[in-house]
Amino acid sequence: MAEYFYNTRTHQVEEGRQSDWAQLMGPYATREEAEHALARARARSESWDAEGRAWEGDDRS
Repeated sequence: MAEYFYNTRTHQVEEGRQSDWAQLMGPYATREEAEHALARARARSESWDAEGRAWEGDDRS
């Protein structure tokens, strides 16, 4: 089964690990999942930031 990676330097999806781990996100099961890697990471970060503010008693967005 193929694995897909998102290369943060080239902004391309790679089938199989072709680049250094330092510039890859993944592995993902499908090319589509890898294509959306940055958007998913950004959404998670925003969610975690909001949770952190709520935890600290500062729920401003």
